[in-house]
Amino acid sequence: MSSSRPASVLVVDDSAFMRRLISQIVDTSPDFHVVGTARNGLDALNQIHSIDPQIVTLDVEMPELDGLQTLGYIMSESPRAVVMLSAAGTQGGVDLTLRCLELGAVDFVKKPSGPISLDLAKISEELLAALQAAREVNLQGVQLLARPRFIEPVAPEPAASGATCAVAIAASTGGPRALAEVIPNLPADLGAAVFVVQHMPAGFTRSLAARLASMSHLPVTEATDSERVAANHVYLAPGGRHMSVVSDLHGGHRIRLDDGPTIWGVRPAADLLFSSVSRSFGSRIVGVVLTGMGRDGAEGLRAIREAGGAAVVQDRSTSTIFGMPQEAFKTAGADRVAALTDVAKAIVLLLGTRRATHT
Repeated sequence: MSSSRPASVLVVDDSAFMRRLISQIVDTSPDFHVVGTARNGLDALNQIHSIDPQIVTLDVEMPELDGLQTLGYIMSESPRAVVMLSAAGTQGGVDLTLRCLELGAVDFVKKPSGPISLDLAKISEELLAALQAAREVNLQGVQLLARPRFIEPVAPEPAASGATCAVAIAASTGGPRALAEVIPNLPADLGAAVFVVQHMPAGFTRSLAARLASMSHLPVTEATDSERVAANHVYLAPGGRHMSVVSDLHGGHRIRLDDGPTIWGVRPAADLLFSSVSRSFGSRIVGVVLTGMGRDGAEGLRAIREAGGAAVVQDRSTSTIFGMPQEAFKTAGADRVAALTDVAKAIVLLLGTRRATHT
């Protein structure tokens, strides 16, 4: 899709006001041009076939054919970059948005929740950033999730509540779909605590954790401040808060959440998590950088490798956006560059190697 010409955009929303507002925002950028609008999913599918837009902005909750159903038709019949627009005013709306991301939507943007004048600048910035990600999307890497492929477990550590090994994962654009492939394929006796930073606003990460938990061997929860870190548990950083790991007075580890400044424009930031995990766990770590825009995770992955830990980077062919994996590989290198379906297996193998060198 990379070109000096503006990318064509179809705007789909059941609200005439929102269609007009989104169209105005899109047309403020020289990189994009609105070529049509649609009032519902059926109208959108007809227009996709007739005008063939490069990018679709798609309302999540619509009558007749909602955003999830429309997205399913798009990705199966004529795949292209899709950015979801979510009101997310209810738990059902949040869950529906997450299902759209798993199905192949590039990203989502929250609609204004209050007076339009107060939210307009923020919405404009987020929408144009999501469209830039859509412009760079690897459509071959955006495909429907296959049935989980569970892998052989490694021998567990001696039973203990505290974790002595760690896995740290960074993901951004395309991350929910990637995490739904990786986390369910980690065995119940992994023998490590798993920490995840997914760039996502507040209000969505708790539902993402619940969705991952429903399909995984390991318990998955949104992290809470000061909770003790346990082995064989997945901790997801809350949207809008940094997560780090610190040692406690009893020889274990605890999670620390804070509202510090953004890093690389994001909070939570993987670099902060990765650096703290490298200090807490030394060489008994596997760091993982999955699909996403930007370079968050690159410096943190270098810190992990400098501490003796191992690194896994998602490959270009299966990344929705190769930005973060590419920057991580340039900065830190990797022990494995893996297709998405092989990431969990690489984690288990490298974790076993790290454990074996310390027994």
